[in-house]
Amino acid sequence: MSLFKKKEKIIEEKINQFNESLNNYIISPSLDVNVMIIKQLFIDNDTIISRSVVNNFDKSLQFYIIYREGMVDPTIISETIIKQLVLSNADISKNNLLDSLVNQVLITNETRKISSMKEVIENVCYGDTVLFVNGCDKALVLDTKKFQTRAIEEPQNEKALNGPKEGFNEYLLTNLSLISRKLKTNDLKMKYLYLGQKTNTKCCICYLDSIVNKQVLEELYSRLDKIDIDGIIDANYINESIKDSPYSLFQTMGFTEKPDVVAANLLEGKIAIIIDGSPIVITIPYFFVENFQNSDDYYVNFYYACFTRIIRMFGFFLAITVPAFYISIVAYHHEMIPTSLFINVTLERQSVPMPAAAEAIIMLLLFDILKETGVRMPTNIGHALSIVGALVIGQSAVEAKLVAAPMIIVVALTGITSLLVPKMNAGIIYLRYVLLFLSIILGFYGFILGLACILIHILNLRSFGIPQLTLGGKTNYQAIKDTLFRGPWSKMKLRPKLVTDNQQRMKGGNN
Repeated sequence: MSLFKKKEKIIEEKINQFNESLNNYIISPSLDVNVMIIKQLFIDNDTIISRSVVNNFDKSLQFYIIYREGMVDPTIISETIIKQLVLSNADISKNNLLDSLVNQVLITNETRKISSMKEVIENVCYGDTVLFVNGCDKALVLDTKKFQTRAIEEPQNEKALNGPKEGFNEYLLTNLSLISRKLKTNDLKMKYLYLGQKTNTKCCICYLDSIVNKQVLEELYSRLDKIDIDGIIDANYINESIKDSPYSLFQTMGFTEKPDVVAANLLEGKIAIIIDGSPIVITIPYFFVENFQNSDDYYVNFYYACFTRIIRMFGFFLAITVPAFYISIVAYHHEMIPTSLFINVTLERQSVPMPAAAEAIIMLLLFDILKETGVRMPTNIGHALSIVGALVIGQSAVEAKLVAAPMIIVVALTGITSLLVPKMNAGIIYLRYVLLFLSIILGFYGFILGLACILIHILNLRSFGIPQLTLGGKTNYQAIKDTLFRGPWSKMKLRPKLVTDNQQRMKGGNN
């Protein structure tokens, strides 16, 4: 490294240290000192607007306001702050200046006192206005936020045939209000915390105090305290930082964009993590059966809900096993196929140059490419492209004798069933290929070995210390009422035992 670059690096480090020291600086009683620090902190940022104000009736009352353009309501600033500070002739006590301003002069709906420059930066960057007063070692945060947010609409990934259609957006306070509307009780607790060294992302932990598992809550706070990252942009940043089994293909934390789903989870004793700037809400703990549950299950007749849930579970099983099972019996275990079917499959494969295993891998890869292309393309042509592309490629491959017709059926069945369980898309893709390669190498024995390993892995999954799937223990109706099937609401008297000790959901719920 040259001498010039070394000097440049040293200067840069000194500047960073200086800025860091300013961030931790305590607000000074001297207005001039505070103004100088503020200008240094926000240097080269033209979106930061500041203004000095003096009262017309008492020139000793000097003020300095700072806010971020585009995130505030200019009318509130001009009418309820600047105008009041300039024209007010109220008898303001100099001994308790900030309280007198709040009680007699300022008419904003929310005010808070802060004492450090770090708090000033956080509030200005979030759309509030900060007011400095000469002679005061604290500043006032005034609520002036007003920025564009997306309207409340139905989530694209969680379409509901019945029930509420509203979904979360990217504004934290809007999302909290949607939950509060459904849980009108003081038992609902909402606690803020900030994550990300640079982004200072505001998050909210929501739970029902009388129902929540306190051990899970403490474990959550413990894991959140250990997050050391420069920025939190989306819910998945937190998910990958605190979840159990970080390298597992299965989710150990729930994700949803629907307020009714979050409210239902809170009523079961679970905890929700809401992140400002993300429409995705995390819920914990999370059970494996939730991958197959849908909000519609609780808004339709329980007979129909049971049927659709079983269909989803069966679809998941087919999505990961059909290609592997087909290869294992075609390549290794011909005796498992009925004679007439075996003859038909053999006739179809006579003119195909590739082995069945190569066919399966190529066709599955092509299907995944088409699916990904359809997702990334504009909505108006994405679905048409994936459907037409699949039809054209499949038909052309069969006519050109590159692929046997049974393989097209296998791949199509796999693709359709994988769409039944959107929460497990990533896991399905990997598990499908793992089982396929095991079947290629070991035949049906590899297929069974793979399924056994998957089951063992699922049985060992934990979500904040709570097993995601249990097959043992005492079995009664209340223990299985919302797993493989959904019982009628009149019979779902208890909350899940693994989640909370406060199991009583309704009177008479003992069994």
